[in-house]
Amino acid sequence: MIKKILCATDGSIVSEKAVDFTIDFARQLGAEVVFLTADTITPDRLAGNRFWDSKVLAAVSEQENRELHSASKKAKAAGLKSFSTVAAHGLNIAATIIAYAEEHKIGHIVAGSTGRTGISRMLMGSIASDIVAKAHCPVTIVR
Repeated sequence: MIKKILCATDGSIVSEKAVDFTIDFARQLGAEVVFLTADTITPDRLAGNRFWDSKVLAAVSEQENRELHSASKKAKAAGLKSFSTVAAHGLNIAATIIAYAEEHKIGHIVAGSTGRTGISRMLMGSIASDIVAKAHCPVTIVR
């Protein structure tokens, strides 16, 4: 039985679909949800870089808050009782999502995907594909 679901969100249209799916899925299962946004911008990475400053970190934080607030607002409106939000940072988005899921004993991960194929996928990589390939638990990709 799935007790905890992690929903990766980045504020995009497809991740909003993933949020909606996760809320319905969690309600059906009676599961707890963690809405997670991940990015690669951290104070450590910006330290010593003369082109970045605290304004960049503030902008990143503001964006994360918007993404998580949107998910939280939808969950509340749907009557979801058990959910939380978290911003995570790391060098690789997929690895950050997977590490959080493993550390917090998540039983299922939901993420959105734009469905890139061919050359664009090879050049840009695919967070969703990496999550599917490397996660310790079942993964649902929403399109």
